[in-house]
Amino acid sequence: MDDITVIHRMDDAFAVIIRDHVIHVDQPYSAGGMDAGPSPLELFVAGLAACAAHDGRRYLAAHGLPAEGLRARVRFSVKAGSPERVVRVDLVMEPPVRLSERDAAELQAAIRRCTVHNTFTEAPRIAVDVAASEPVA
Repeated sequence: MDDITVIHRMDDAFAVIIRDHVIHVDQPYSAGGMDAGPSPLELFVAGLAACAAHDGRRYLAAHGLPAEGLRARVRFSVKAGSPERVVRVDLVMEPPVRLSERDAAELQAAIRRCTVHNTFTEAPRIAVDVAASEPVA
């Protein structure tokens, strides 16, 4: 398993430590945060777009197609209530060149094989535990 550590900074702001990288997350002003970084939910959905773009670039490169300038755009909708969750994600891959129908279909298939996409479609089991801590004096 890979480890990621999240450390509270202040209010709704956290530092996410991934290997030697630090990503700052916060809530937007409209949700009471200071907008010091993307929200955890935005980061979650951005992971899908980044994974899709990564796999899409690899497909294009493997087939001798230009990948420079490849873009992935993602929009998502959240359902409030119990439980609050993402209910729709629209991902659009924008290759830098017009693809044949065959290449477009194969690119779409490659994107559907991305690990994050598969995690969205087949949810993992998530174990939650609370570690014992020292009482606050």
